[in-house]
Amino acid sequence: MARQYFGTDGVRGVVGETLTADFVERLGRATALWSGRGRVFVGRDTRASGPELEEAFARGVASAGATAVLAGVLPTPAVALLRLDLGVVISASHNPPEYNGVKFFDRDGHKLTDAAEEEIEALLDARAEGGGEVDHVDVAGESYLDHVLDRFGTDLSGLTIAVDCANGAYSGLAPQALEQLGAEVTAIGNEPDGTNINAGCGATDLRALAELVRSGGFDLGIAFDGDGDRMLAVDERGEPVDGDQILAVLALDLGVDGVAVTTMTNLGFHRLMEERGIRVVVTDVGDRYVLEALWRYGLLLGGEQSGHLIWLDGHVTGDGLVAGLLLCKAARGRALSEAVAVMPRFPQVMRNLPRTGRGPLPGELLTHVETVNAELDGSARVLVRPSGTEPVVRVLAEAETLEEAEELCARIAALVTDELG
Repeated sequence: MARQYFGTDGVRGVVGETLTADFVERLGRATALWSGRGRVFVGRDTRASGPELEEAFARGVASAGATAVLAGVLPTPAVALLRLDLGVVISASHNPPEYNGVKFFDRDGHKLTDAAEEEIEALLDARAEGGGEVDHVDVAGESYLDHVLDRFGTDLSGLTIAVDCANGAYSGLAPQALEQLGAEVTAIGNEPDGTNINAGCGATDLRALAELVRSGGFDLGIAFDGDGDRMLAVDERGEPVDGDQILAVLALDLGVDGVAVTTMTNLGFHRLMEERGIRVVVTDVGDRYVLEALWRYGLLLGGEQSGHLIWLDGHVTGDGLVAGLLLCKAARGRALSEAVAVMPRFPQVMRNLPRTGRGPLPGELLTHVETVNAELDGSARVLVRPSGTEPVVRVLAEAETLEEAEELCARIAALVTDELG
């Protein structure tokens, strides 16, 4: 049975339109029934719609005879670490403020499988007799920070770091962590008001952070997304550093023998890993698929170009703050620009093409794309895929020169537009 509501990472939509409090309450009831009526740990990001949807989800959990434990504003990786029988985050991650969503972790801290999400959808209209309850906890943020600093902290004395918290769940928390480790920190995107999460700030928009770094003489800048499971950076010159580059630096510093990445990962990363004898496992786009590959192949490190960076030695999921700490450690003693220069970076051009409906793309279109890639024979490539979180089709072209990538992207985008109307 195809999933109707779940996308790449949980359920997501515009609040009041495709995502309503009534639906979130039904989702709470369904997931509580699915998980065995146990204890459900719930965190949220800083969106204005968060408290209402948190309450609605909790009502649903209690109506199924289970217990909802509400922790308030908390980064997604903290929920994964502190989960009970289930971990839930009321968040739309990197999406604009008008969006919200619900993300899930099972009792082991793993993201749910497609099959589990199908089972939950089948319970959306199930009835329950109540008898549950709603509890609150106030120390979850401190517990999470203690774990991260103890397990991943290192001496950052002498480093000057600019931090963009995206006006999200890491506001206050991430600057505090870096300062406790000895860094001199200047924070922006650190004043959430419910309407400014991911708005011109954070990992989805590095411009403000880059400008701050250029003007202030910082060693580097670190940016999170609204719920804290993504991290990107800018070097000491204010130049953007993407997830592929960060992952390359971490792979070499941590001495791993294998990594998991997605189909979006830059060809330059693959070439570097091949040169260093590091195995690369490629998955579909989405950090949940990277995580599944890490467990399946017994690997510890993986990530996405978008900034989902996963280190499973002492953790269960991707964590923006942990990734930032690991990057600071890996680059210590040299400029970040020097550290990331180890990876050749092929120019990439991407277009997002509007689409109505969801589901797989036409087979004829995918066959045409396969033919183009076969003709390119590794010198360049094109990727066409439907977004799991937005009503668009993403077209990515990659080549040795920007001009070649732009021409290839325009050609395939025109083909997609013709096929989809």
